[in-house]
Amino acid sequence: MSKQKQSNQIHIVLGLGCSGVSAAKLLKAEGKNVLVLESNSNKKLLNISNKLKSEGINVILLDEPLHINNFTPWIESICSITVSPGIDWEHIALKELRYKDINIQGEVELAWERLNHIPSIGITGTNGKTTVTNMLNHVLKLNNLRTDMGGNVGKALSKIALESIKSNEQELNWLVLELSSYQIEGSPKVAPTIGIWTTFTPDHLERHHDIENYFKIKRSLLEKSSIRIYNSDDKYLSSKRKELPKGIWVGTNQQSFYSQYQKFWIDQKGYIFEDKKQLFHSSILKVPGKHNLQNLLLTIAAAREIGLDHLSIATSINSFKSIPHRLEYLGKINNLSVYNDSKATNFDSSLTGLKSIPHPIILLAGGMQKKGDYLPWIKQIKQSTNGIVLFGLSANSLKEILLMSTYTGEIIVKKNLEEATTASIEIATKTNSKSILLSPACASFDQYQNYEERGDHFKRLVKKFRAIK
Repeated sequence: MSKQKQSNQIHIVLGLGCSGVSAAKLLKAEGKNVLVLESNSNKKLLNISNKLKSEGINVILLDEPLHINNFTPWIESICSITVSPGIDWEHIALKELRYKDINIQGEVELAWERLNHIPSIGITGTNGKTTVTNMLNHVLKLNNLRTDMGGNVGKALSKIALESIKSNEQELNWLVLELSSYQIEGSPKVAPTIGIWTTFTPDHLERHHDIENYFKIKRSLLEKSSIRIYNSDDKYLSSKRKELPKGIWVGTNQQSFYSQYQKFWIDQKGYIFEDKKQLFHSSILKVPGKHNLQNLLLTIAAAREIGLDHLSIATSINSFKSIPHRLEYLGKINNLSVYNDSKATNFDSSLTGLKSIPHPIILLAGGMQKKGDYLPWIKQIKQSTNGIVLFGLSANSLKEILLMSTYTGEIIVKKNLEEATTASIEIATKTNSKSILLSPACASFDQYQNYEERGDHFKRLVKKFRAIK
């Protein structure tokens, strides 16, 4: 290839979120000619665009849905296209570009090609992956291992890759990566040293179409991992045990003291075992909820594979605190305990939150409803709550579901989270409830950029009410 032709090659990045921005900066740092295309257009995106342009990165805010025609001016010069996880991997425009033999990769895979020499842990699952990622990163750091945490939580992986280029510090010992189905789908080359599968329930079916395809995507990460760790408490995973690649299984099921296929388990007194060796008591973990005992066992299994001794693991776990937006305790209002569980973006995750805090509860829920089985969630609502305050796009449809279920608690619909928070305090006080729980069971994209923004807004509202009261 001639020097002139090389200079004309364009590396296109799709999306101006954290992943897209990081990917663009990484490619620019490598001397590439970079163009970012963003479907939307608003003040925030304009500011990001102007910042990137000042760094020599071209950005076009399309202000229209992505279409194959958007690529026409550069079609002969495109060297690669890097896709942010929020863009459907099977988008019709991407399919047409693949047909033209254009190299298309996810943002995680772009970064992985620069970081794959570093040992890594890839954590996936429907629920629990963020907690396991944070807990494991916490344990490794406290044991003097140089780590960085990224992917679907923490930093975009491209940002970690960029930092590694610019840094003169010693290389990382481990990458701790939370990987969503969207990221796995776009990154077929990603092969972690250790793969962890936390749970599996229907989620993101509006994009993956059916549960079989969703399962296949998650499974592909474990197939490429050298060491595999599974949660046997998850009924679906356990039922597929013989079909899954061989690995280490962990479980909290106390019906039997020891299972042949469980390497890490908890007995009826709460002691954790590795095979038949007693390690320490599960009470070292100060974060509530049985699901967090599952997360604890997954963390221990990975840490032991890395080579940490059980006493060092126990000491590290003891100082681990709840992560933001996942059953995060925010204090009291009028003697009511308030919890931020904004990360609960599906029915199953919200159900877990309802089980984990003091009853009776006033629940705040709503947003963009996903496909999934809501019946177990409704059943738990009936057991745990005195009332529910609904907000956002799916508020009325969720109300209909609750009414059809003969739910006898109070149901209130509000336009937004601020109004819902005010109403929840009033109802909780009136009904002598113990807790207020934001656990939406829905995605946030109707009113917020992501679940973090929603959770941060709730925290500001609670802080305001605490100051008033």
